[in-house]
Amino acid sequence: MIRQALSAVFLVALLAASAPAQQWAEKMFEKHSHDFGTVARASKCVVSFPVKNLYKEDVHISHLEVSCSCTSAEITKKDLKTFETGEVVATFNTWAFLGQRGATIKVVIDKPFFAEVRLRVDGYIRSDVVFDPPLVDLGAVDIGSPVERKVTVRYAGRSDWAIEDITSANKSFEVQMSQPVRNGSRVDYDLVVRLKGDAPAGYIKDVLTIVTNDPATRRIPLYVEGRVTPALTVSPASLFLGTLKPGETATKLMIVQGKEPFKIAAVECDDAHFQFKVGQEVSKLHRIPVTYTAGTAAGKVAQTVRVKTDGGATGECQAWATIEAGPVENAAVKTER
Repeated sequence: MIRQALSAVFLVALLAASAPAQQWAEKMFEKHSHDFGTVARASKCVVSFPVKNLYKEDVHISHLEVSCSCTSAEITKKDLKTFETGEVVATFNTWAFLGQRGATIKVVIDKPFFAEVRLRVDGYIRSDVVFDPPLVDLGAVDIGSPVERKVTVRYAGRSDWAIEDITSANKSFEVQMSQPVRNGSRVDYDLVVRLKGDAPAGYIKDVLTIVTNDPATRRIPLYVEGRVTPALTVSPASLFLGTLKPGETATKLMIVQGKEPFKIAAVECDDAHFQFKVGQEVSKLHRIPVTYTAGTAAGKVAQTVRVKTDGGATGECQAWATIEAGPVENAAVKTER
């Protein structure tokens, strides 16, 4: 019996129809190129290329090959099971190169079949503008707590060079700019970048756009990174219970973690096929078995699992499974400890 790929496309058919293009591998990447635009020298420029295994077969990424030393790259997760995700993280080496630069990153896959996927990064590195430090690193921030960082913008060139504005699509940022310090052809600005307390939980990868009076290049990106940590964390964020036949049961663990000891008050889900085993202990970390019994309808089943503590903190994750078409059989149990 030929197994159907979970993306609703047969992997074997993909290989036979478009082997030269290796489309089955390319489909796992959300994007294949990134242009940093014009960036300051020694600024931190990093981009992630998400990759997701869409197939039943396990995928193994053997290694990466980069065409130019102006870019370095690494893979966060080489082995991907069904629907697991990883990232190819590319760093533009702005401290060692100037001018127009670019690189091709070749992702070499050796399982379940050999394939190569090419990713591309490009950008123009200015020699006259430097950020100190090279990015705004907010670090880990408790939700509801404002934080600020200082960055100095150093320019060497025209004596009348000026910053006219600083913009961002993220409304949680505030930026305070000092008066310029001018010394001949050098101009310095001090920036105070503030993350307000209303920032939502999650990772921050944003850009502040420095708008200047330079007609050749008016906009220069300043990257901002950090993480706003919630009072309660539920992981994994996406809990995959597997591919099941009607009547089969699977159990996996959901981890709930807080900053202070707490007790689980409730775990809720709108689908009665999901069951949860909740203890009464008080702890900073709780391991909750999530059990799902497949129904008779084939297809993907996804539900939001909501967790509430005795202190009122809340969190959630997405639990899901795929049900294969077929007759109901005696239930088999698949348990992960």
